Amino acid sequence: MCMAPSTPPSTRLLHGTLLKAAPKAPTTPVKAKRISTFQEFESNTSDAWDAGEDDDGLLAMAAESLNTDVVMETANRVLRNHSQRQERHKLQEAPGPEQKPEPVAEPPLVPSGDLRLVKSVSESHTSCPAEGASDTVPLQRSQSLPHSVTVAMGGTSDPSALSSSALSEREASRLDKFKQLLAGPNTDLEELRKLSWSGIPKPVRPITWKLLSGYLPANVDRRPATLQRKQKEYFAFIEHYYDSRNDDVHQDTYRQIHIDIPRMSPEALILQPKVTEIFERILFIWAIRHPASGYVQGINDLVTPFFVVFMCEHIEEEDVDAADVSRVPADVLRNVEADTYWCMSKLLDGIQDNYTFAQPGIQMKVKMLEELVSRIDDQVHRHLDQHEVRYLQFAFRWMNNLLMREVPLRCTIRLWDTYQSEPDGFSHFHLYVCAAFLVRWRKEILEERDFQEPCVCRLAADVAWC
Repeated sequence: MCMAPSTPPSTRLLHGTLLKAAPKAPTTPVKAKRISTFQEFESNTSDAWDAGEDDDGLLAMAAESLNTDVVMETANRVLRNHSQRQERHKLQEAPGPEQKPEPVAEPPLVPSGDLRLVKSVSESHTSCPAEGASDTVPLQRSQSLPHSVTVAMGGTSDPSALSSSALSEREASRLDKFKQLLAGPNTDLEELRKLSWSGIPKPVRPITWKLLSGYLPANVDRRPATLQRKQKEYFAFIEHYYDSRNDDVHQDTYRQIHIDIPRMSPEALILQPKVTEIFERILFIWAIRHPASGYVQGINDLVTPFFVVFMCEHIEEEDVDAADVSRVPADVLRNVEADTYWCMSKLLDGIQDNYTFAQPGIQMKVKMLEELVSRIDDQVHRHLDQHEVRYLQFAFRWMNNLLMREVPLRCTIRLWDTYQSEPDGFSHFHLYVCAAFLVRWRKEILEERDFQEPCVCRLAADVAWC
């Protein structure tokens, strides 16, 4: 669903250059260029949720080496051979006891220097000569590749097995790159950002997030002392401030936090008593230490991704929703709580104007989104305007919750991989993701004539559940 670019853009401008035509996409891998328009950004994006950053290069090289003559020659040869088999089968429908079927000659192998993947015969037979076409029957998928190519790819003709195997190899290779980068005495944060932009493997995501957020230093030797100091500092805040939650001056803040937490997702995790207590402490301490904004609804959602990612290091369940947090040792939970607090604080430092009085940050970002969409897709912009749909109606929540109420948690976590690899990912890059939502569902938006629904217009619902 979500679109994730295959190579990280360096800078993007919201003004002036957005009307320029996007350059033609190159057919061979080239060095990433400066991206200054949304069209260029969009042309350099693809579904990269499950694929490594090297996939685009492999696809480009495959497309470059594909020879149409070889494809057509191989496809015709397979069709002729299949036709001959059908003719022989008709002649030998009732063979005598002494008759033996004549061996069928295999099609000649493609020369070793021309081993290339060919298009499925079932897809390409319409463009082939009509020779023997009336006698052919639909071919199975395994006949799409010449025998030599099948052997070269590992001796199996099962496409799903090939795909699964290739994906596993890509994931393993990508994980090795992260481990090698993280193993050094001083982690190259710029290189880590580039590698993380296309997604972070689950085993190394906790340490990578802590580094990208600025919570941990790049120097490996300094990390244990930093963790110990920050964790000690957080629990000093708890000891000093948390008992004041029932004081008159803080009672309303704590009450609102206590009301909002059960509304969060995933419910199976959040509603566990220990998790609820952790979230209440994190949010209350943050609110007390940031009086300019205090606690605002929406901040509570930003705790979840950090908590879930950091918990994954300490639980066996693949799905955190099903994890019983009460079985996790108390000291581990304390460390996860402190790490979650500091990383969430680092995130909010960059978007705190979203939550100050009158939320000017969100007002400005919604206006910037409106301007951006008017430049990249004027038809969608005019359609919304004609039906009196104001961007604030649906985009306010997109900015306030960073799309956490619109996409599944696993997609949010993947999206945050990219956000954290961008210098201003949670503020400026987020605008492009929101614009990409509108462009992705433009057909449904243009077909919609009734946007009237209580509180949230149907547009937001369409984007959330498509």
